[in-house]
Amino acid sequence: MTRDTPSAERAYRRTLALLTLVVALWSVAWAVLTPGFRSPDEQNHLNSVVRIAYGGGWPAPGDAHFAPVTDQAVAEAAYPADLPGRWRHRPDETQFVDLTPVPATERVAIGPVNALPAPGTSATVDQMTQHPPAYYALGAAVLHATGTADARWDVALLTLRLLDVALFAATVPLAAATTRRLTGSRAAALVAAPFPLLIPQVGHIMGAANNDALVVLTGAGVTYLAARVVTGDLRWRVVAAVGLVLGVGLLTKVMLAFAIPTVVAAYLLAPGPRSRPRAGPTAVSRIWRGFVALALAFVVGGWWWARNWIVDGAVQPVGLPRDYSGMTQVPADQVLSEAVGRTAQAFFGNLSWLEIRLPGTFVVVGSTILLAAVLTAVVLPGARRGSLALALLPVGLAAAVVVNAARSWTDTGVLVALQGRYVFGGLTALAALLAIALWHACHRRERWAAVVVPVFTTLAVVAGVAGLGWAFVAMYRGPGESAAQAWERWAAWSPLSGTAVAAVLVVVALGFVAGLVAAWRWPHRSRNAARG
Repeated sequence: MTRDTPSAERAYRRTLALLTLVVALWSVAWAVLTPGFRSPDEQNHLNSVVRIAYGGGWPAPGDAHFAPVTDQAVAEAAYPADLPGRWRHRPDETQFVDLTPVPATERVAIGPVNALPAPGTSATVDQMTQHPPAYYALGAAVLHATGTADARWDVALLTLRLLDVALFAATVPLAAATTRRLTGSRAAALVAAPFPLLIPQVGHIMGAANNDALVVLTGAGVTYLAARVVTGDLRWRVVAAVGLVLGVGLLTKVMLAFAIPTVVAAYLLAPGPRSRPRAGPTAVSRIWRGFVALALAFVVGGWWWARNWIVDGAVQPVGLPRDYSGMTQVPADQVLSEAVGRTAQAFFGNLSWLEIRLPGTFVVVGSTILLAAVLTAVVLPGARRGSLALALLPVGLAAAVVVNAARSWTDTGVLVALQGRYVFGGLTALAALLAIALWHACHRRERWAAVVVPVFTTLAVVAGVAGLGWAFVAMYRGPGESAAQAWERWAAWSPLSGTAVAAVLVVVALGFVAGLVAAWRWPHRSRNAARG
């Protein structure tokens, strides 16, 4: 346990703020780096936000369509031409590096004439209305607030990407607070902060326009609140906060339903208020509070899924039926290994539409480390109850992805929807569990854990930079080309000028340096602060 002095707290907050800045700037770099519509369903997300912004509402699943501006934007973005880093080269397909981008000043802008599909249109179906509208309403409000609701499509897309960056950045202090609540260690909390930099797919998805960022934020909020509950904070204000945050998550995507076991476990495992251990709520009272939290979550957002079941006969109706023709059949004896392996691959690094793959060695090593960390945190005493409650969220999400794919396989013979990003709702829990495991490796001694902070932060920053470099080459550098040629291509396709892109990278680099300096000063600062 760390000494709680004002100087120690100030030093901790300054260091955490800089590490949060590092993660935020890393995500900004991804937002600027990734070509338009080169993350899953990004054109659909933009289309749905624009539809709400222009009063098109939220049609029933299957009844929403692409607007003319979306169709033209997709064409201008050269989607789906093959990127140079695609896992398997297809010489007969159009290559991204062979195309000339539309000049930025000539790209189509959004407006009343093209923002909504014509009545009775037969345009491409936008399946996003199979989800609730919370993220899309927020995105529409941001476009109006920033004056980009009538901007060029690439500028509006970048605005939504930066919205997602802001949502994601808010999860960093929540990860640190969760870890500190369970361990009492500031050093362990700081270790949790830069964790996302280790996973390229996180930067790629959180730097894109999608509803996953709000899922990750609400998942982080529930994770932090569960950590408070399981360590004895059973106040009614916390009950209300759990219900509200979980409800917003449920009004975003069905993935937050997998946070319900974490909430239940937190209330079941809670020891009662630490200040009144003998007079604290009984087990029945704790269960009642958990029930109230879940009931409030249902009122805020859970009703959407009950309505779907009543109206459409399915919790999540299919917005766009999938065409399985041409997909590779998977033998029965390979279903489990394929499902687990492809989910892990998509969790750590499957950029664009799962076509740029991180080398398998990194995936295996990363998966092994995370699994070992979760087991260590859950098994060893010290933060065992909290770790168990937290682990239910990422484990449940990963299991759901695999099980859902296996169920689909029984009808089709192919494996689909193996999206590692579906597990990102448990990202904060994984950050906390890894930090707790390292805290145990330091024998729960604050001085030893303080030394881990700069080492781990350096490793995370190196991994973050390496991931960006890997993506830059895979997205822009054609065979036999130089880095300078790839840079020119990036600047030509970007909504920003080459000078602006360079400025962003300089700011990102300075932020990285500031974060590293803060991390390397932490052991000294923590010792001095503890003395004074």
